[in-house]
Amino acid sequence: MTVTCAQFKRDFLAEIKTLYATTLNDTSPLDQLIALGHLVRRYDGPNWAKTARAYQTQHRKQVYYFSIEFLPGRLLMANLLNLNLVTTVRHGLKELGLDLDQIRQAEPDPALGNGGLGRLAACYLDAMASLDIAGNGNGIRYRYGLFKQLFINGYQVEMPDDWLRNGNVWETRRENKSCIVRFGGHVWLQPQANGTLKPQYRDTDDVLAVPYDVGIVGYHNSVTNTLRLWSAELPPNADHTYYSQAQRDQIDDITKVLYPDDSNSAGQALRLRQEYFFTSAGVQSIVRHFCAHHHGMRTFAKQVAIHINDTHPTLVIPELMRLLMDEHHCSWDLAWALTRQVMSYTNHTILQEALETWPVALFQGLLPRIYQIVAEIDRRYRAQKTPVFGAALVDQTAPLGNGQVRMAYLAVIGSHSVNGVAPLHTELLKKDVLHGLYQVYPERFNNKTNGITLRRWVQLANPPLARTLDARIGNLWRRNPRLLKTLLAYQYDQGFLTELSQVKLANKQALAALVAQRLGLQIRTDAIYDVQVKRLHAYKRQLLHVFEILREYFQIKDQPTAPFVPRVHIFGAKAAPSYHYAKAIIKLINAVANLVNHDPVVGSRLKVVFIPNYGVSLAEVIIPAADVSEQISTASKEASGTSNMKLMANGALALATYDGANVDIIQAAGAKNEYPFGLTVAEVYRYYQRGDYRARDFYRGNPELKRIVDSLVDGTIPGISTEGREIYDSLLRYNDEFFVLADYASYVAQQRQISQDYQDQTAWQRRALANIAASGAFGADLAVARYADDIWQVPHDRLD
Repeated sequence: MTVTCAQFKRDFLAEIKTLYATTLNDTSPLDQLIALGHLVRRYDGPNWAKTARAYQTQHRKQVYYFSIEFLPGRLLMANLLNLNLVTTVRHGLKELGLDLDQIRQAEPDPALGNGGLGRLAACYLDAMASLDIAGNGNGIRYRYGLFKQLFINGYQVEMPDDWLRNGNVWETRRENKSCIVRFGGHVWLQPQANGTLKPQYRDTDDVLAVPYDVGIVGYHNSVTNTLRLWSAELPPNADHTYYSQAQRDQIDDITKVLYPDDSNSAGQALRLRQEYFFTSAGVQSIVRHFCAHHHGMRTFAKQVAIHINDTHPTLVIPELMRLLMDEHHCSWDLAWALTRQVMSYTNHTILQEALETWPVALFQGLLPRIYQIVAEIDRRYRAQKTPVFGAALVDQTAPLGNGQVRMAYLAVIGSHSVNGVAPLHTELLKKDVLHGLYQVYPERFNNKTNGITLRRWVQLANPPLARTLDARIGNLWRRNPRLLKTLLAYQYDQGFLTELSQVKLANKQALAALVAQRLGLQIRTDAIYDVQVKRLHAYKRQLLHVFEILREYFQIKDQPTAPFVPRVHIFGAKAAPSYHYAKAIIKLINAVANLVNHDPVVGSRLKVVFIPNYGVSLAEVIIPAADVSEQISTASKEASGTSNMKLMANGALALATYDGANVDIIQAAGAKNEYPFGLTVAEVYRYYQRGDYRARDFYRGNPELKRIVDSLVDGTIPGISTEGREIYDSLLRYNDEFFVLADYASYVAQQRQISQDYQDQTAWQRRALANIAASGAFGADLAVARYADDIWQVPHDRLD
């Protein structure tokens, strides 16, 4: 949009006066942020309204993206970028004596997600708006999100993340769009005079779902879509004096935190309530909107696509069936046909615990009508498929089995499309995780490799790099990321390689300043910045990274005068509150950091940095500074990964197993420009099939590795007697589930090679350039365009 600097200054000062009835000098950075947010929304308001009208008048098919997580990061700079207002606002504020960078720091990160799943959802919403797809997000408005991570004596401590303390300037409460979600009680089917059955409810626990809408601004195209987040409140028209504090708390808890501890039955019930709450509210909203603009339900699938982002929102399937049959009087056959045409499902994991199952007794008691529908889906599936595929296969793949409701199976059966998120992952779904259902529905399975929005991860996170790219290849790559491949013409341009080196140095200096401020630790900027930022999980193998740190530490201690290429190892990760092993790894990392960082013999040659409370804003500082991207999950365990793509786009070289999208990254950039290592998927699966993996053989056969493993329990690392023993036992007593010891030697060989290669900066920067040039293939716009063409069947702007 077009706004002059003079107009912006007038509008901003008027906004300050309207909100605070005072002068600019009497406001804080938070006040200025809120005023600026209101003004940006005012600028964008006509686009938001016009977009909604256009979708209605053109009868555009709407895509509804359901995700239990969204992780958008701070929205101020993203909205200014997409509205093409960054330069105007920066200059205008400077003329008013203000600093945009200082103001934007006052914005909290929305605590609506945890890691890659939520960040992917945010990237895809951004891409939908930028491609002019009629796309909508649907999730939960968490009051505290996951948690705010602190380290106390090296241990993770979870504190409430009060991100809504000062409100959310980007949201609009839409109470007139609220709906009721019912839990528990009793339900039965009452025969009607016309021969149909009508459900009757008694003694239900009703919750009011109130939507808060956030505008998702498209890139330079005047499109603004909507992310709708639901908040749980007491129902209207009820005598609230009859609600006990316990009942009020039960409702508040639904939208209080992300991923409540489900290690007990109460936690399981709360998580199931969360999932039904936002899926029911979302589907009710969709059906209500459809009915307001169309007559009859038969065209529903032509106007609506509902996408299930991982297994958590699978209840959209029986909920839509409930609404179609119970409230819009569709027959079962029509309702089921419409539901399958509308639904599509992305699977993000091969880990069994993440596929979600619920005890039938819990599910039936909490969602009695939904259970009736799931049971009927199960009955019909068995009746139709058993004659074709046999009882054994059908029993293994039915929605109900072993006393559990199996959500991933329900998602596949109730959708017309099932996709993995990297070619390797999709093949594993077909051959292993969902093999039975692939035999039944082979036509439904397809791959859609994940993508990231380079607007966030290069244009916003790394402006020096973006400007450097513009100077060489123009700025069209900002719209079409595939044009980054034209950078390869400069791989032997020494001047350009020097510029890339200078960009990296500037980003390292920014990260070093943040580390000094937050941790009081000085890190050198001529060192290799070796980065692993992702959720803390045993299969992601932060432990293997720690072993490399200990190897380097022992190397310096054993030969203090020998040459050593300086290293800074950087971690960012949260562990789920009930995941004790992951929290033990956090304690280990912090203990090793304390050991290394305070050893005078080591000095500045080796440092370990673990910055607490990793999130989008912190990632925007760490990722541009990275030299090495640690993508070291056990082969076959990571569905895709997206940190690998973000780091790649910022010129980091991948130290990576052949897992998830690492395989595609290595292929895109060229193996010579990455550091692949470790067991392949085939080798891992052969160990599973033979059952002959013996971790102790690797431990006994490698004295260097034995020393490292023994250091967990021999007192070398102070303060980890309990955690060290737990980790030691996981490797030797319980046989190293994720093959850390098997991959150690290969991993170390590549780490040694990295130290050697880094000393030739020209060659290193040439390889960094190759990664940046290849990263455009992993743009979110390209990924979403493939969803739009192949799954949702909706039009979109073309990038070529």
